Formats: sequence, structure tokens, C-alpha cells
Amino acid sequence: MANEFVETTLVDGFADGPHITEKQVGLANQGLYGPDDYVLSSGRKSEAQVLTNNSIRIFDAVYVIQGRRDVIAANDYTDVGIDNGAQGMNRNDIIVRRYTKDNSSEIEKTEYAVIKGTPTSGTASDPSVPTGDIRGGALLHNMKLYRVKLNGLNIVAVEPLFKVLLDMSTINKDLSELQLYHDKKTLTPTDLGLNTGIWKAIVNNSYKIGNTIHLNMEIYTTSIIVANNVYNNAFTIPSQYRPLIDTAVNVTASDGAYKNPVACTSLAKSNGNLFFCIPKATNNYLFIDAEWECA
Repeated sequence: MANEFVETTLVDGFADGPHITEKQVGLANQGLYGPDDYVLSSGRKSEAQVLTNNSIRIFDAVYVIQGRRDVIAANDYTDVGIDNGAQGMNRNDIIVRRYTKDNSSEIEKTEYAVIKGTPTSGTASDPSVPTGDIRGGALLHNMKLYRVKLNGLNIVAVEPLFKVLLDMSTINKDLSELQLYHDKKTLTPTDLGLNTGIWKAIVNNSYKIGNTIHLNMEIYTTSIIVANNVYNNAFTIPSQYRPLIDTAVNVTASDGAYKNPVACTSLAKSNGNLFFCIPKATNNYLFIDAEWECA
């Protein structure tokens, strides 16, 4: 003989009998997911496919309807019927996931339904979609899924109207990336070890995010440039910003009028030395762009 129902507020505790109600679970889910209607990031997320001008296929989904979880099995689908359009007329229909509750038995159910709009020769408007407060005991509530736009006899658009909630792993990843962005540290030429006794920085947009160094700088020197000479005295990168491995650097050299640009050979080495070779003696302005991982 089954144990009698136990009245308790401790949903997740042992009560020596059935003790969890749909109201308790619904309220708890509202606290987790929010009070509105959502599709969770699982499976095909209520994807819609137009089969004909009278049929739209809705694929599997996990709906949360004001806290009531409604799960359509993976790879399952339902074909929803759309009434014929009329030549020369426009119409908007709304596909909904409908929640109902029997007032006497208190049995709750869900199903797909279509709320048909009013045909018009002008711009179609959406039909009224009845909603209710399930928490407050509503017997009917419609979760909007799609707006189906008909032009004449043809379905010309199926527009989603629902919100998709991200899963926790995606949220954590996004928050981690956002945190890295907020942890962005601007790096000065001195931070990156520019030899300011010989080279001067005109423009600097260098920074560190996480373990990644972004070097973006324009420098110049008034010293005499020897063509095809290897200059290894421009940067001595401090140990905390040095690349883990030798990394190629993009360097372009120009003259003082920003003309006659040439590409330079350049490398940021793991020992902190950033060197470059300038092909032309008249090109004493350098434009440096590089990215590397540091320890």
C-alpha cells in the first residue's frame, strides 16, 4: 500500500512518502529560470520547418512555461496545421504552446495550438493571445512560439517569438570572457621594455588580457639607420610579458613623411629580445603589431 501524501515545505528532503506538489516545483523553477516563458538550450530548441503552406513542423524542445517544465523528447516533432490563406489577403497566425488545467480534476496539460489572425488586404496584425498567471491558479496560458505570416496562399515568414535561456556552461564561459575583458591592462612602452633612450613612441595601443599580450605601437628614432642592419636594442621585454615561444612580429617601416613603406623582418623572442631588420636607411618610423601568449 502506497504511503499517504505528506504535507511539507522541504521539497528536497526525505518525508517517508510522496510530498512534492506541482505548485512547489513550479515556484522553485521560477526562482531558477525566471517567471516568464522560455525555451532552454537543449536539442533543437523548438526549431520550425515549413513543410507546406498548410503545415509547419516543430522540433524537440524543453519549454519552461511560468515554471512548468514541458519536455519534448529528442528527435521528436509535431506537425502543426495552418488554415488556408486567401488570394490577395494577408494574415498573421500565432503558434503557441498552450497550458491548460482542468478545474475539477486539476490535471495540467500542454499542446501546440494556432491562434488564427484576421485576413486583411493591408498590413496584417497579430491576433490577441490569451495569457494567464499559472502561479495564481490560471486555467489557461499561451506561450507564444511563432508568428506565421501569410501573403495570399503562401507562408512567407515564420518568425520566432520566444526567448532561449543559455545553459550554465555557456553562461560561465561568457562571464569568464567578460571578466577577462574587464581585467584588460593597458601596457605603456616602458612596460614592454622600449629603449626610450633611442626610440620614442608616437602611438601606443598595447594591452594585456588574460595571458595574451597585444603590442600595437608606432615608434621612431633620430639615430642614423643602417640599411639591412639587425636592431636588437629597441625592446627588452620584461619577464612577465615575454612570449612563451619565439613569435613573428609584423613591422612596417616608413620615412618621416609616412611614405615609401617597406616590410621588416622581426621576431619577439622568448628571452625578451624584440629585434627587427630595416631594409632602407631613410625609414626611421616603425609600425609594430604583434600578439603572443605570455607565462
